[in-house]
Amino acid sequence: MKLSLSRSSILISLALAILLAGLPGAMRRLVRTGDPYLFTRDFFDDMWLRLSGPGRLRFILQPATALLVGLRDGKRDASNGHPPFLLALAFHQGRRLNLLRNAFTSIGDLVAIAIILDVISQFLIFREVHPGAALLVGPVLVAVPYSLSRALTNRIARGRAQQATAGRPG
Repeated sequence: MKLSLSRSSILISLALAILLAGLPGAMRRLVRTGDPYLFTRDFFDDMWLRLSGPGRLRFILQPATALLVGLRDGKRDASNGHPPFLLALAFHQGRRLNLLRNAFTSIGDLVAIAIILDVISQFLIFREVHPGAALLVGPVLVAVPYSLSRALTNRIARGRAQQATAGRPG
């Protein structure tokens, strides 16, 4: 039997392995201090350190890359006559699973890389890893700009197409 792994499955597996490796340290901290870290004062204070520490460029590059992928997917949605991404996600229950699957296919690699980079930057800055924070911060840096960009691009492209057809003589 020949085993073939895609780049996406390797990146996702690596991200999961890194998160799992950081779990014992996070559990020790939780047991020792009673501090879950996520959404605590330390978590928000540490965000400022992340913005100025090693890896800060990712706070620009990852959302920018996600925006570009969202532009591509939004144009494709508009040309296929699909409703804007966020609108369809919220109100078209029958399409929701397919939309999420499609989005994850588009940004799965970016999300995995975002998680990996977050863990690396945490280690470089704090000398410890908070897996929950990496699982939250990394994907948010990608998913939010992607979703907004995909939805807005679709609306703009559909509006332009409607203007172009309205302006043509009948």
